[in-house]
Amino acid sequence: MIGLTTYLQRAQTGVWDVQAAFLPEVYFAAVEKAGGIPVLLPPQPLEGGVAEQVMARLDGLIISGGLDVEASRYGADAHPMADAPSRLRDDWDDALLTAAIDAEVPFLAICRGIQVLNVNRGGTLHQHLPEVVGDDRYTGVNGVFKVNEIQVIDGSKIATIIGAGPHEVQSYHHQAIDSLGDGLLVTARSSGGIVQAVELDGVPFGVGVQWHPEQDAADDVRLFDSLVDAARSYRGVRE
Repeated sequence: MIGLTTYLQRAQTGVWDVQAAFLPEVYFAAVEKAGGIPVLLPPQPLEGGVAEQVMARLDGLIISGGLDVEASRYGADAHPMADAPSRLRDDWDDALLTAAIDAEVPFLAICRGIQVLNVNRGGTLHQHLPEVVGDDRYTGVNGVFKVNEIQVIDGSKIATIIGAGPHEVQSYHHQAIDSLGDGLLVTARSSGGIVQAVELDGVPFGVGVQWHPEQDAADDVRLFDSLVDAARSYRGVRE
C-alpha cells in the first residue's frame, strides 16, 4: 500500500466548484502498474500524531509534485515568481516524510517532493531557475512538459534502477535544490549543474527526483517498480 500526497485547492467538476483534494491519474496509475495499491493522502491538520498513524498503516510513500514550498521554511524571503504558499500541504508533506524516514518506510519524492525532502533535511532551494541557468529549459508551460537530459551517477541507487549515464526526462519546474540537506547524496545532475536526483543515506529506500517519471510510466515504470519492491520488502519485515 503506497500513500501519495495530493493537492488541496479549488477544482471544478460538473456543476461543482469547490475546495478539493486531487492528484493527476498518471501518479496512481504508475503505482498500480508497478503492482502497488495507491492510497491518496489529502492534506490535513497534524493534531494527535496523525502523520505517524498514517505511515504506520502504509508500506511506501510518494511525495508528489505541486506548488512551491514556502520560502520561509528554509529561511528565505519569497521570490516574486514563487507560488502563493500552501502551508497546510507543506506541513502535511513534511510531517509524512519525517514519519517515513523515522520508520524507514520506503519513499519516492517527485519534483516538489525532492524540494520538500531537501528542506526537511535543512537544505535550501533556488527559487527561480531562469535566473540561475539563463533560460526556461526546465519550466513547462500550459501543461506541456520540457524534455531535458540528465546524467545519472554510476554507483548510485538510481543508477541500479534506470542505469548510469545520460537520460532524457520530463521537466516542469522553476525551482530546484540549492544547498544540499543533511544526509542527502546527489545522484544525478543536468546542464548548469542543477541537481536532478538525490538519495537519503542510512535508509533502505529514499530517492528523490526533480523530473516527472509518472509522465513516462506507460513505457518505463522502473522507478515505481523499485519503490513497490522496497515497500513489499518493508511489509514483509514489519509482519
